[in-house]
Amino acid sequence: MLKKSILLLNSCVSYSKVYTDEELIKGCIANDRHCQRALFEKYAGKMLAVCRRYESNHTPAEDLLQEGFIKIFKSISSFRNQGAFEGWIRRIIVNTALSSFRLPTAHYNQVDISEVKLNNAEASAIDRLSEKDLLQLIDSLPDGYKTVFNLYVIEGYSHKEIADLLKINEGTSRSQFSKAKNALQEKLKQSEITFA
Repeated sequence: MLKKSILLLNSCVSYSKVYTDEELIKGCIANDRHCQRALFEKYAGKMLAVCRRYESNHTPAEDLLQEGFIKIFKSISSFRNQGAFEGWIRRIIVNTALSSFRLPTAHYNQVDISEVKLNNAEASAIDRLSEKDLLQLIDSLPDGYKTVFNLYVIEGYSHKEIADLLKINEGTSRSQFSKAKNALQEKLKQSEITFA
């Protein structure tokens, strides 16, 4: 009787093995479903947050996540350990999100402007916001502004890389970034978060 109870308990309890990235990569290359699931579970939360920066609605963001992981599983054998594995995954997720829409270039001014830096008072106002509030403000930006802002500030791409990714002029990337910052400053003022 005790043996049956232990067997039943073992079948109901999920033992999750902790895999290293190297083990996950090898397992996924071999189409091991346990490794694929473990890889997804390890990175899905972080990557969903990346998707949500480009798609504000939860269901489409989850679709982007799923599409991104399909691409990851299909191309995992091309990972060459030249940089962080998580960075490689993030790049695929970002590229998947970007490929889901292309920004219409007719709305951009083709003007190269210098980047605007936040002054101390503006930085202090932003520091008073919660991460959730700040992400909501960013999410309320028009798509072009939001995309360039996310790529530049959050993902760390250069304006040249953004221009190549989005197939726009580098000056357009700079312009969209500047407009995004100005729009965020205006939204901060409207939400009664004052600059010192």
